[in-house]
Amino acid sequence: MAASAAAAAGCVSYGVFVERNWFKLRRETVPCLPAGAGTLTVLHLSDIHLAPGQGKKMRWLRSLAQLRPDLVVNTGDNLSHVGAIAPLLQALGPLMDFPGVFVPGSNDYFAPMLKNPLRYLTGPSRLPDRARAVRQPARLDTAALHAGFGKGGWTNLTNRNQSIGLRGLRLDFTGVDDPHLNRERYAGWPAGAVGQDTSPHVKIAVAHAPYQRVLDRFTADGADLILAGHTHGGQVCIPGYGALVTNCDLPSWRAKGLNDWVHRGRTSPVNVSGGIGTSPAAPFRFACRPEAVLLTLTARP
Repeated sequence: MAASAAAAAGCVSYGVFVERNWFKLRRETVPCLPAGAGTLTVLHLSDIHLAPGQGKKMRWLRSLAQLRPDLVVNTGDNLSHVGAIAPLLQALGPLMDFPGVFVPGSNDYFAPMLKNPLRYLTGPSRLPDRARAVRQPARLDTAALHAGFGKGGWTNLTNRNQSIGLRGLRLDFTGVDDPHLNRERYAGWPAGAVGQDTSPHVKIAVAHAPYQRVLDRFTADGADLILAGHTHGGQVCIPGYGALVTNCDLPSWRAKGLNDWVHRGRTSPVNVSGGIGTSPAAPFRFACRPEAVLLTLTARP
């Protein structure tokens, strides 16, 4: 028993003091662009969960600008503290020199509450109304966060669509508010451009939480690429097995990485980020290093 307790304590210490700050860059190649198109690099950020004083995380975020991506996509849950907006905008400042788009997660609206991490083993259930009335999370200044992103030149895709031109290619975006809060309202693809279906373009769908209903909707409507986060890659994984939970209805084997999603005869590649941060209630990772993802988009064969 003593040996088991010591091993458990060692794993927790490793997860708290080593792995949660052992940031990595995952690289993926996605052949989703029209034939003859050049390559585009997309930096996918998610679940930063920044709190004041997280200097290592802030320095690493600033260093990502050295990658010089063509586009930055932020899929939400940027904050873990009411005082984190200014440090976050400072950390992401160098990346705002590049075009970007974003959608929010629940922790861009509300500060995390202390909760038992074992709750996640029972699935993505919500608090009962009675408990919710007692335990009200602190509201965050979402408007200030979004204004900071907008001032930096990033486009808000919260239940919106938008087209952006990059390197002679039109990128059509559709995004939704956080499905984990049931706030998503599908806006469809941008419309109105002359010859929009025949000119070179790619359709990119963006959401925070990759619930199956959202992936189904995006795929059925012809998304060439879907980007999401929320799962933290499971956050605590079993070596050789993987994630135990995703905190949504996504199967655990899809907790992070690039996979195909199939619905009604259509297929869309989905990249689920393992995320950069953790909840303050469970500040550790195990067998699931924090990550940003650099996607190289290439022409279809």
